[in-house]
Amino acid sequence: MTELVLPNHTNQFSNLFGGQLMHWIDICAALTSSKHAQRVCVTASVDRIDFHHPIKLGDVVTLRASVNRVFNTSMEVGVKIFAENFKEGKKLHTNSAYLTFVAVDKEGHPVKTTDIIPETDEEKRRYNEALKRRETRLKSRKGNS
Repeated sequence: MTELVLPNHTNQFSNLFGGQLMHWIDICAALTSSKHAQRVCVTASVDRIDFHHPIKLGDVVTLRASVNRVFNTSMEVGVKIFAENFKEGKKLHTNSAYLTFVAVDKEGHPVKTTDIIPETDEEKRRYNEALKRRETRLKSRKGNS
C-alpha cells in the first residue's frame, strides 16, 4: 500500500501523525488478512508499533504486510513501513508493527482460517517468531486477568 504524506497528515514539525500511520497500518493489515482468509477479518490486537525514524511531509510511505502465521481463527500480520523522499533519493525503514486479526463469518463469529506454509528462509523466520510473540501475548493476557 502506498500513501503520500500531505499537510493534513502532519503535526507542527511537518512529521506524519502517529495516529495517521496507525490508521494506514490497520487498513493494510486488514486487507492482507482478508485476502489470505478470503473473508472479512477484524483487528483483535496491536502488539506494538516501533517508530525508528520520523516520516516527513512530502514523503511517499510504502506499507508491506504479510501474514506471518495462522492460529486457527486468528493470524499474526506483520507490517513494515518505508518512507521515501524522491528529492533526496532516500528510502528508510521507518516503522514495524505486529497485529492480530480474526476471520469472521457474516454474523461476526470467528471462523477457522487457511493455514500458511512458509517456504523461504525469511518466511520460516517470521513464522517461528510469530509463535513466540503469540506465547508472550497469551501470557500477558493471563497475567492481566
